[in-house]
Amino acid sequence: MAEIVVNPRILGGKPIIKGTRISVEFILDLLASDVSEEEILEDYPHLTKEEIHACLRYAARCYKNEVYLELEPVP
Repeated sequence: MAEIVVNPRILGGKPIIKGTRISVEFILDLLASDVSEEEILEDYPHLTKEEIHACLRYAARCYKNEVYLELEPVP
């Protein structure tokens, strides 16, 4: 199973795919820009589909921990 790791000496401590210098943020940006998994795998042949999915799982877990509050206007 693919792992997402954080190392303060790699990319300033951004979460990355273990064994690479590819950040979760980069993969999410590609997917958000309508780049398909297949295109990512073609451009980065050392990556696997499981590693792309690990980025998505990581983002989902981070999002679950976020708390959004709607602020009320102060009179």
